[in-house]
Amino acid sequence: MADKVELSEAEWREKLTPEQYHVLREAGTERAFTGKYDKHYDPGEYMCAGCGTKLFDSDAKYNSGCGWPAFTRPADDETIEERRDMSYGMIRTEVLCAKCGGHLGHVFPDGPPQEGGLRYCINSASLDFEPED
Repeated sequence: MADKVELSEAEWREKLTPEQYHVLREAGTERAFTGKYDKHYDPGEYMCAGCGTKLFDSDAKYNSGCGWPAFTRPADDETIEERRDMSYGMIRTEVLCAKCGGHLGHVFPDGPPQEGGLRYCINSASLDFEPED
């Protein structure tokens, strides 16, 4: 993705709330069932809270019951990056914003089979929402 966003840690701390900084810049997570977008189903677009890149469309969001917003697919494969995450004694696939490198969450192979079988489990703190007009 062109035009990568690169800020100093001080600039990220100034731009983001403490929770957003913890999730996006320190690969943290919010507690399950506490995020503002877990049960949010309005039509619109989910953007990266760090840089504003469009990441997910509301038509890909579903209730997985996992406690975090879940999506079947990104809005565009170019806007996310995936990498292997071996933290906490688990092997997972981390999902990051391709433009700013912010940690979004993880992707798992237990999503709806009719939608491709993936579950993008994303922290609300890593997202902003733009409602449909």
